[in-house]
Amino acid sequence: MSTYRTTMMTASSAWLAALMITGPALAQDVAREDTVIFDLDRTIKDPENFNWFTPGTKRMHGAHQAMWEPLFILNYGTGELEPWLGTAITPNDAQDVWILTLRDGVTWSDGEIFNADDVVFTIDMAMKDSNLSSREAATIRDQVASVKKVDDLTVEIALNGPNPRFAVENFGVRIFGSFLIMPEHIWNGEDPSTFAFNPPIGTGPYTFTSAASNRAIWDRNDAWWGATTGFQDLPAPKRLIWLETGGEESRAQLIATNELDAAQNITVGTFEAIQLQNPNIVAWHPSYPYAVADPCARQIEINTTIEPWNDPTMRKAVAHIIDRSQIVNVAYEGTTEASETMFAQFEAMAPYIDAVTAAGYGLPEAADVAAGQALLEEAGYVKGGDGIYEKGGERLAVAIHVNSASTEYTRTIDVVVEQLQRAGIDAKAVPVENGVFWGEVLPLGSYEMSYSWLSCGSVNEPWSSMSRYTVDSVVPVGEQAPGFNNTGRWDSEAAKAYSALVQEMGLLALDDPALAQKTAEAYQYLDTEMPFIPLVQAAKLLPFNTTYWTGWPTVDNDYNHPFFWWNHTHQIIHNLEKAG
Repeated sequence: MSTYRTTMMTASSAWLAALMITGPALAQDVAREDTVIFDLDRTIKDPENFNWFTPGTKRMHGAHQAMWEPLFILNYGTGELEPWLGTAITPNDAQDVWILTLRDGVTWSDGEIFNADDVVFTIDMAMKDSNLSSREAATIRDQVASVKKVDDLTVEIALNGPNPRFAVENFGVRIFGSFLIMPEHIWNGEDPSTFAFNPPIGTGPYTFTSAASNRAIWDRNDAWWGATTGFQDLPAPKRLIWLETGGEESRAQLIATNELDAAQNITVGTFEAIQLQNPNIVAWHPSYPYAVADPCARQIEINTTIEPWNDPTMRKAVAHIIDRSQIVNVAYEGTTEASETMFAQFEAMAPYIDAVTAAGYGLPEAADVAAGQALLEEAGYVKGGDGIYEKGGERLAVAIHVNSASTEYTRTIDVVVEQLQRAGIDAKAVPVENGVFWGEVLPLGSYEMSYSWLSCGSVNEPWSSMSRYTVDSVVPVGEQAPGFNNTGRWDSEAAKAYSALVQEMGLLALDDPALAQKTAEAYQYLDTEMPFIPLVQAAKLLPFNTTYWTGWPTVDNDYNHPFFWWNHTHQIIHNLEKAG
């Protein structure tokens, strides 16, 4: 422990020194006890670009947690859409026209009124410009036929067809973010595909102060509309900082020494070591396994255009060889569970998971290596003297790209690589930096296999996740996959049959009893061709520091989930109170 503490203090001092050098705004007189420091698990690629519509521009460094507010927020506990900038959104009987009502009294931080003009302008901009490639913009472009202002606080949105999920999909922060409304008075006349939107403004209670590649600083706007109208009290923190910590060891060192208030995912062992040094550190659960369930189940993506992985038999072989229980026990230290299907195993998803498993398409926890090897041999591979399969004089090898931003990711792939190696596939991990992984590897299809969570989406119905693998999203390798959908370019006859069924599912109401059976019917094609391989459910062990701030979300204070890089973080910030 003494070595741990010495290293901790050294790294902590180095990080704070780096922050002071690159963050002149910290010279202002804001006390540490008035500041909340959030962990940022990635470098800010372009600190001067706040155009969230364009590739590579991120918004989880405070932009959509402190400055840009959502219209609604999905409460994971109740399943309800809680109003924020919007007060209501209701469909007609056909569910192809939605009426959005906005909150009165909302203003942008420069004093301009936020109203229907901003909403209509932003949606119309996304509809008309195909260069706006963010997932949210692409979804609006795909779904919306027209948008018009009814009055200053009312917007009518007509869809291309019925969609019972439209509100939560686009405006409810169901997963990570939502479609964000931009100020018409600033964006009007700009080229939305190149406009940097710097300095940015929003409706939130914090305004942008400064940013560099390793941090972003936001200061409280005491004239925030929410406080003046009585919507919410002014949040207690005067300053918010998002600080790139550089990985698990650094974030552990910083939070243990009270120089970080909210940390990204860490391992159980690291968490328990932190608590020994600083008893003010808490997590979602007060005891083991500490972690909270994550809605984005983990999986292996497969580029179905590359030999030999363009052969479904080969993909099925890999699926048989993978031992999910070992991933749970080794990579996750028992804090999660193996995936039965592609879906997050939330209570609301049980009818669809049950339908898939009852039809025989569920996944086993344990491997069946013999079955996997039999499929390899069926495809013409013969095991060589070194234990690796060969065909035509070429060894069977695969490179698996993995985001190096988290030990969760790298540890999982280390386990998978070892499993494949033992079974006779010469696998290797290819760790890459976060920006490259999300900016190039996944969207461009620049991988053989990769580790991610691109089925993410379904938390209360199956269509959202299943629609991410339909053939309408297929583009050539090297082109940007729309919204990270079907990055493996699955485009077989089975994929076309699957896509037709998923399209039918999209027209069914969420309470339609036929939806579960239709889910199983479509899932047969995923089971047969295995365009991706579900692995395990995800769990996040997120340490929160109560030395300066209390009110963090926990299982006993469950106002919403604790993923502080999501657009719902406004709720977390408003719940924070000064300690003691």
